Amino acid sequence: MKVLMVDVDGVLIHGRPTDGLPHFTYLERDLGLRPELLQQAFFQTHWGDIIIGREALEPRLASVLTDIAPHLNATALIDYWFENDSRLDRNLLEELGALRQSGVTLFLATNQEHRRARYLMERAGLGAHFDDIIYSAALGHSKPSPDFFRLTTERAGVQPEEIAFIDDMAANVEAAGQFGWHAVQWTAGATLARALPIFTKWA
Repeated sequence: MKVLMVDVDGVLIHGRPTDGLPHFTYLERDLGLRPELLQQAFFQTHWGDIIIGREALEPRLASVLTDIAPHLNATALIDYWFENDSRLDRNLLEELGALRQSGVTLFLATNQEHRRARYLMERAGLGAHFDDIIYSAALGHSKPSPDFFRLTTERAGVQPEEIAFIDDMAANVEAAGQFGWHAVQWTAGATLARALPIFTKWA
């Protein structure tokens, strides 16, 4: 294997930094907006286009908030969201660091919109641990679409069989495997050595 692709949410990041709870657990208490209302009015309606780059996050969210939470501006909600969805798995990062030192190229392969992709690499610090981020809004396709895996492979500059991949979603793992990647479903408490023993001798 020359390349390891790593999913973000559910693999590297697990909720709130303080306690690991889902990021919108206290949204109503903190910002006066019910999570289920945000889910219905924004995520169920607009997120599909945002995550593949057809719509921009902030203006679309601002428009929705005008109707469902006029007291709240989009920037404040985005900041709250990103900051509360940033608990890093330090043990996994340590394992990945050893693997990278052995010569394996590390990419984030993730469904993200542009703004959070930048946040992950810069503010969350993942840019120091990975060679690059390949994400859905930049590609115009999201996992588990075959086009996501095709374009990501092209960006990596290697053959599909030279790529390993960890993701917490079974559908993404299955699609990656069908494209020729060595894909493994990540579960809570897993270690890289157990999930991908092919890398054990390298780390």
